[in-house]
Amino acid sequence: MARGEWRAERDGQVPEDLSRLLGTVPEWFGRDEENAKYIDAARSKETWTVRDPSWRVVGVTLVDRHFPHVVEIHLTVVDRSVHGHGVGSAMLDAVETNSRARGVKLLEVKTLGPSHPDPGYARTRKFYERCGFLPVEETALWGEGTPCLIMVKPLGTT
Repeated sequence: MARGEWRAERDGQVPEDLSRLLGTVPEWFGRDEENAKYIDAARSKETWTVRDPSWRVVGVTLVDRHFPHVVEIHLTVVDRSVHGHGVGSAMLDAVETNSRARGVKLLEVKTLGPSHPDPGYARTRKFYERCGFLPVEETALWGEGTPCLIMVKPLGTT
């Protein structure tokens, strides 16, 4: 499918699909212990998916709603076979549209910070920046050697 043709929807829990997708991008999700936590989270967190024409899940976004005014993107993963085709953007657009309708004022995401040289996460940060997220702070939240960059996207005041 071409960019812009993907449609994201709120879905039920899809831990098996998430596990499969994590395996397609080991350079981002190559730590078994962390992947197990993501898969466990996929059993309970708000879930948004994109499916291909055969109904196979090709993208998953997990969401946390900590406060009525903030939504956190807990995880976004896209099957390598459709990277760069708008799947991630479709999921974030759907979460944003839904959040605005619910009166949410701020989207948040945490990712590996720029003080870490990982080129894959440099691409991740650029993706979020293209989607309107702004870097706010790099912290040691995840421990030494794993800098956490907090990024936010204001959704307006209306």
